[in-house]
Amino acid sequence: MSFKTKMRQTLRSILEVLERVIHPIYSSATRAFSPNDDNYPESGVQPYEGDPPAKNRRY
Repeated sequence: MSFKTKMRQTLRSILEVLERVIHPIYSSATRAFSPNDDNYPESGVQPYEGDPPAKNRRY
C-alpha cells in the first residue's frame, strides 16, 4: 500500500468514528428542541377540587 492509500483509510476511519459519535447527539438535540409531537386532547383548564392544608400542620 502506498502512503496516500494509508492516509485515505486513516482519514476515512476517523471520519466514520466522528460520525458515530456526533449522529446520536445531533439526533437527540434535534428531537429535544423540535416542536413536540404529542397528540393530547385539548381539555382546557381544570378546576382544583382539593382541600387546603390544615393551618396548624406544617409540611
